[in-house]
Amino acid sequence: MPSLCRDCLTTFQDAPRCPSCRSPRVAAHPELLDLSIAHMDCDAFYASVEKRDNPALRDKPVIVGGGTRGVVTTACYIARIKGVRSAMPMFQALRLCPEATVVKPRFEVYSAVSRQIRAMMDDLTPVVEPLSLDEAFMDLTGTARLHGAPPAVMLARLTARMQAELGITGSIGLSHNKFLAKIASDLEKPRGFSVIGAAETMDFLGPRPVSLIWGVGAVTRAALERAGIRTFNDLRRWDRRDLEDRFGGMGVRLWHLARGEDMRRVTANAPVKGVSNETTFRADTADADVLDGHIWRLSEKVSGRLKAKGIAGRIVTLKLKRSNHSILTRRVSLHEPTQIADRIYRTARGLFEQVAREGPFRLLGVGVSELVGDTAADQSGDLLDPQAASRAAAERAADRIRQRWGDAAILKGRSLR
Repeated sequence: MPSLCRDCLTTFQDAPRCPSCRSPRVAAHPELLDLSIAHMDCDAFYASVEKRDNPALRDKPVIVGGGTRGVVTTACYIARIKGVRSAMPMFQALRLCPEATVVKPRFEVYSAVSRQIRAMMDDLTPVVEPLSLDEAFMDLTGTARLHGAPPAVMLARLTARMQAELGITGSIGLSHNKFLAKIASDLEKPRGFSVIGAAETMDFLGPRPVSLIWGVGAVTRAALERAGIRTFNDLRRWDRRDLEDRFGGMGVRLWHLARGEDMRRVTANAPVKGVSNETTFRADTADADVLDGHIWRLSEKVSGRLKAKGIAGRIVTLKLKRSNHSILTRRVSLHEPTQIADRIYRTARGLFEQVAREGPFRLLGVGVSELVGDTAADQSGDLLDPQAASRAAAERAADRIRQRWGDAAILKGRSLR
């Protein structure tokens, strides 16, 4: 069976250890050297950056997120062992892991590291499709002659380079389409390298839960369970037309994915249509103060990403999901693009006031779209708010201070709500 040492990158046949360096970190699979569609996912990315930049945190549980009444953005694997999860209320996370160190997010730093990783992926192939700051699809078809090595070797080299040069680890999923590559990247985290070949696709998927399908959340999963569908084998028993009649367009997609079929191509340089962030609450809430705190934190995250990418947006969108899973969306167009957190927050807060009585809510999201370069952003101020320009100037001054002294140098009071 073709095998690859993930440490020294030697390829060989059928051995539990590398014959060159004796490492046990061996990836082996019959199709290892033939597959070329990959998904790379950084391991606990934000927390890993924080541990890299502060070695004192290296062996400690770390939670990246808001204040005591905030939510978890991400958590390192030590904290995850204690049950801490993304989007969990901070008070609950600290109850599960009271010894954890809580670090406020630094999105400008994460974006900078993300750009470095993207440059490394671009060295492998021009066909890179980012999904977020910390994950991307890659199509390495036809690159073996260029690099003198098959895609599997180059992917192992990528993660080794990420760790050596950036201090960040990642997990690789390698398969024959995007759907399976994404599933594979999550099988052996952290520092995983998993392969799902074409010949084994049906057997691999058969007993596994349909929740593996990207986009099948709690609501869709409940609908599938009411139809007696819990696994991929259950899904395959349904006729394609019956699935379409019951679930619409989603039913057709499910029929194909049940058989491991995904015709989507890896698309490079797809234009960014918007920047958004959302959070799901553990318990539905109509508490205006709690929701206001979340609107501010989400606005800060969106603003940080806009600033890191050097872009701004003209449309601000607020998304709310009610307890019955119905979704409310409100948006407004600004007279000029913005990337300022204060302005995004005040706009989203105004949209929330229009629908606040329709709670309780289980999910809240803030987004900015109709994107342009930041040179056209926040030029004329808000004629209806004479203080907007001074708040924007103060925010940019605070950004410069945080860049030099860290995010904890300046905090807004509403960040702690």
